[in-house]
This record gives sequence, structure tokens and C-alpha cells, in this order.
Amino acid sequence: MDDAQLIEDLKRIANDLRIDVIKMTTNAGSGHVGGSFSLAEIVAILYFHELRINPKNPEWEDRDRLILSKGHNCPIIYAALAQKGYFSRKTLWTLRRLHSSLQGHPDMRKTPGIDMTAGSLGQGLSAGVGMALGGRLAKRKFRIYVILGDGETEEGMVWEAVMAAYHYKLDNLVAIVDNNEFQCDGAIKDILNIYPLIDKWKAFGWETIEIDGHNLSQILNAFEEAKDVKDKPVVIIAHTIKGKGVSFMEGHNCWHGGTAPTLEEAKKALEELGIKEGIICD
Repeated sequence: MDDAQLIEDLKRIANDLRIDVIKMTTNAGSGHVGGSFSLAEIVAILYFHELRINPKNPEWEDRDRLILSKGHNCPIIYAALAQKGYFSRKTLWTLRRLHSSLQGHPDMRKTPGIDMTAGSLGQGLSAGVGMALGGRLAKRKFRIYVILGDGETEEGMVWEAVMAAYHYKLDNLVAIVDNNEFQCDGAIKDILNIYPLIDKWKAFGWETIEIDGHNLSQILNAFEEAKDVKDKPVVIIAHTIKGKGVSFMEGHNCWHGGTAPTLEEAKKALEELGIKEGIICD
């Protein structure tokens, strides 16, 4: 497959993931759309190009691991897992229902393809450090990818994990910061300013890569570059837009979470994403 075709395929997949997130959250009446949308291109590349995984064998010992530390954005991960074949797409329409395998935060005990349960923010990178150390001790070649929110990096536990990863020279670990500039209560810079973010990671010894998190070529190149780094972990600072892909959601923190789109808002969003018939779930 040539590069142009790969980009087109990944662009289509990212759009399809956004469509399913709208359907899922509208059907559920709750869920986190804004941060799911800011991750769409990154998640599309991870699941459909980057990760060494096998949907027919979710527990494959040599698989790459993905940890969504900002677990509330699991709708985009669920959408990718369904499209990848880990479970039926019909399962998506059970999001957040009692006894569903797709809860409001990912649970590795319930959902095929989830490598780490998430809930409280700040914990995912520590789990990633443990997995990376475990892989090294077991002499396995799998890689660990951890997605963090930018607001989440206000947590002190994150920086303890950052120090440990550098100390142990974990070059099988990649952190991805979804830098969409918002957290639940408002703008990052107003709540607890983390900037200059990339300078902080550099100061802790990590290899740093800064990209446009919606530019598919830049994301692909960043993951390739990360594989060539030796004796230290890599962080990809991805500048993204909350709600990316739907005009009335882009850059508006009211779409962080809590209330889902109304039926009318969902139909409008789906039309922008190329679904004209206004179907909410199928």
C-alpha cells in the first residue's frame, strides 16, 4: 500500500470512529465526546497501523499494550476495538448500561482488548512503567503505549512515573499526551498551568516529539521515530482540538463530558461526518 492510500484509509477510519462515538454517547445519554474526538486520528493509527495485536487472541503474550490513562475517553477506544473485531459493533449501543462490558471507564476484566483498567486520573503511566519493566525482564519485544490527558499531567504521580521510566531506560515505552488544552473545569492554563510542557519532559530526560495530533503523516512519522530511540522513553506531545471533526464542538469545553448530544445535535454532527440519514445506532 502506498503512503497516499494509507493516509486515505486512516482518514476514513478516524471519521468512522467519530461517527460511532456520536451514536454511542447519544444512545447512552452520557459520555465524553470532546476528548474522544481529539484522539480519533491517533487511535486510528494505533489500532489500524501501529500496534502488534490479534483480535482473535486478545491475551497474546507478545502483543503491544495500550493504556488509556484518561479513561473517560474510552468511547473512541471501544469504537476502534469493535471495528478491529474484538467484539460486535452492536455491543457499542450498550455503552454505560448496567451489566454492559462497555462501562464509562475501561475495565480489563470485562472488555476484550483493554490492557489496563482506568478510573482515577494519573495512574496509567505508572502501570505502563510496570508493563515495560515486565517485558524487559521476560525478554519480550512488545511495546507499551500510554495515552495521557494534558490536564492529567497536573497529577504528581505522573512525574514519579516519568522519573522511573527515565531511570530504568525504558525505550519500549511511549507516552502520548493529548494536548487539547482543556480539562473538565476549563482551560489548562487557567486551572493549573502545565506549560511549557515539552520542556518539562525534556528536563526529565525523555526523548520528546511534538506534532499536530490530527496530521496523519506527522503521527505516523512520530511513531516510526520513537522506534529508533534507544535507552530512554519517548513522549509524543500531540497538539489537538477538543471536539475535532464537528464544527459546533471544536474547541468548546462544554463537550468535555457529562451530557451527551441531543438527538438533534447528534443528527447535525452525523451529517457533518457524512451520515445523511441521521441514524443514531444500527
